[in-house]
Amino acid sequence: LTAMTISVKAQNQSQMTINQEAPVVQTKEIVINATPEKVWQILTNIHNWDKWNERIKSPELQDNLEVGSSFTWKTNGSKIKSKIHSFTPNKILGWQGKAFGASAIHNWYLEPTENGTKVVVEESMEGWIISLMKKKMNEKLEDDMLYWLEQLKQKCEK
Repeated sequence: LTAMTISVKAQNQSQMTINQEAPVVQTKEIVINATPEKVWQILTNIHNWDKWNERIKSPELQDNLEVGSSFTWKTNGSKIKSKIHSFTPNKILGWQGKAFGASAIHNWYLEPTENGTKVVVEESMEGWIISLMKKKMNEKLEDDMLYWLEQLKQKCEK
């Protein structure tokens, strides 16, 4: 094994998975007719999320994008403080986020295919407010994920 293989394995092992037992759990996927590198470039440019996804407001990355970096953003009227937990270029981007009465684990996976890139997004949400509004929050998260994937597809295929 080369040093690079070992470090990639170490990065992947530290990856945080979503909580399958959480009150709100969603996984969605789409195939985008673009390379993983292009999808990655757009997905990881957090400052520009609001330029192609109108449901996102004021995205701000505090440092360079890497494990441990923090960023804030707004969606559906909530300000979310997020921290990167997984970062494997052109493959995996994941973060934990906290907002009033809620916490989430959110992961993106990019996989090359014959037709471009298969993008899988998954998220789990928990907290007192999530438990209270479980059905509505599951529907909202599903809708937001499908919208985000569609917007990402349109942006990448331009």
